[in-house]
Amino acid sequence: MALSFRQGEILEIARSEGRVIVEDLAQRFDVTLQTIRRDLAELSEAGHLDRVHGGAVARMGVTNIAWESRRRMNEDAKSAIARACAAAIPDNSSLILNIGTTTEAVARALLNHQNITVITNNMNVANILVANPACEVVVAGGALRRQDGGLVGELTTQFFAQFKVDIAVIGTSAIDADGDLLDFDLAEVRVSKAILGRARKSFLVTDHSKFDRSAPARLASLSEITALFTDRALQPDLARKCAEWGTEVHVAAG
Repeated sequence: MALSFRQGEILEIARSEGRVIVEDLAQRFDVTLQTIRRDLAELSEAGHLDRVHGGAVARMGVTNIAWESRRRMNEDAKSAIARACAAAIPDNSSLILNIGTTTEAVARALLNHQNITVITNNMNVANILVANPACEVVVAGGALRRQDGGLVGELTTQFFAQFKVDIAVIGTSAIDADGDLLDFDLAEVRVSKAILGRARKSFLVTDHSKFDRSAPARLASLSEITALFTDRALQPDLARKCAEWGTEVHVAAG
């Protein structure tokens, strides 16, 4: 399929922001809603996008979007989420931060925290927190994924068994309507499960685009999470489930 200029622009927006909204695109390109819906339908038929209510998301399949593209997605939302999460983390505490661009944003929001210990399998998190002299940084062993700076594998999983921390801060690739946290890499899932098992509290940091995605590997349930930090209110059914589970939901202001 040969893309029109407008469709190419729509695809770039979807890849950089994670999601596109029909009304926003119609206003941006000064065309009718029907024109945008036709564009999205054609992009979906060509395998570039997946249609969701009110718009579309970049097609995920069974592999994740490249790290550099993920880093640029919803940057303002991630920063707001990170600030809200960091505000809930006291000084004089121990943490684990796992792989993910939102956990990296949390690391940046922790640069002024005092007397904290951060254990991580994310080289980017470690490099960010080097700038905080009041933070002790402990880096896991394991096989390095060059594309995102993550450390994974059995050695990494075993490494986390040595610790018991106050808070684990994790990200996820997708969350379904049942509240299941989903990911693409089974090795990463095993490490994240080990992390959750070594923390007294667990904080999930994720922007709204993750609620429109799917991934094949189940990591955990929101019922197992102490607090969720996101940038938009949850759908009513999922919000009700979180209330029943006792999972706190914090919606960060952009």
